Amino acid sequence: MGTLLTPARMEALQGRVERIVERLKPWSWLWPPLAFAAGLGSFFLVDRQQWLGAALALGLLFAWLLLLSESLIGRWLAHRGHPTLPKGITAFIAQMIHQETLFFTLPFILVTTVWNSGQALFALLVIGMAVWSIIDPLYYKLAGRWRSLYFMFHAQCVFLVLLVILPIMVHLTTGQSLLLALVLTVLVALPSFWHLLKKRSLARWLGFFALTVVLAYGAWLGRVWVPPASLWMTSTALSPAFDIQQRTPQGTMALTPDAIRSNGLYVYTAIRAPRGLSETIYHAWHHNGAEMDTVELAINGGREQGYRAWSHKQNFPQDPSGEWRIDIMTDGGQRLGLIRFTVSEDPDQATMADSTIQPSGLSALNLRRFIPGKGGIQSDSSEPE
Repeated sequence: MGTLLTPARMEALQGRVERIVERLKPWSWLWPPLAFAAGLGSFFLVDRQQWLGAALALGLLFAWLLLLSESLIGRWLAHRGHPTLPKGITAFIAQMIHQETLFFTLPFILVTTVWNSGQALFALLVIGMAVWSIIDPLYYKLAGRWRSLYFMFHAQCVFLVLLVILPIMVHLTTGQSLLLALVLTVLVALPSFWHLLKKRSLARWLGFFALTVVLAYGAWLGRVWVPPASLWMTSTALSPAFDIQQRTPQGTMALTPDAIRSNGLYVYTAIRAPRGLSETIYHAWHHNGAEMDTVELAINGGREQGYRAWSHKQNFPQDPSGEWRIDIMTDGGQRLGLIRFTVSEDPDQATMADSTIQPSGLSALNLRRFIPGKGGIQSDSSEPE
């Protein structure tokens, strides 16, 4: 091994890398749109051509392994007296991988974000990071002067990669992927606070430990703001009746208190998921801000039309008037979408449950059983055709 890695050979290899980078620099502007196109292709092809989506994701993961090992390789080479790449070259390579990560994952985030919720802030953060990564003066200032922020930037990119790749590559649920991504992100972010331990005192160790706990807890609390990058709601409908054989909502009804108590209400939802992914989804019913019932739905991905599911709520409060909201949530606490409707004595003010399937995404759900709550929900399920 010592003969293979002679200083002369390492210097020659370093020279080749530098020449390649210099040739690539004039064309670096093409990298973000290519990464975005790759992410878009992976997002939409992961069901129809799963191998292609997985190959694109695997290529991104390989690039990230190179970036994560770059500092370790540099230290190993320096320790053995070998030359290392100049900081400008390594910063350029890191920038390319950050751009690849951000623009590759951006389609997943944009499509699955529920834009009338706090997830919009997370999506705007990712967009802002993507823009920052292509403005050289800003990026190199971040990489050179603001090292703590640079580590946080790097950690956020790790989080995005894991969030997108884990459900596609190893079929982890969105909850499992989110938890693993959060743990690894906190570990990657810790070096930005390593300066707390320069004197290695007990107080600094305690401060470092407390900061780790705060970071982990804050990240877990903020999970509801993170879009489920592999799942999205495709359509919804409200109806007074349901054709179980055809799996379609039927009828029209103004949601007045008398009508809703007499007939109940069907809520139809459809969720799309990648092939091989099994998830647990919840319908959480709220009346005037108070949670009433929660319905559990089990879904399996892979079919373009997906799983279709419906819940039939029959037991409403004595006075059901007011604002109702149904949150569509993952098992990990991420929001897939929400449905709002108003129950009112005045038919003109009441929402019309007209069985119209409103598009809001693409695939479908499979409702298995319900968790009884205050109001009681009768739930039905559908299997894929």
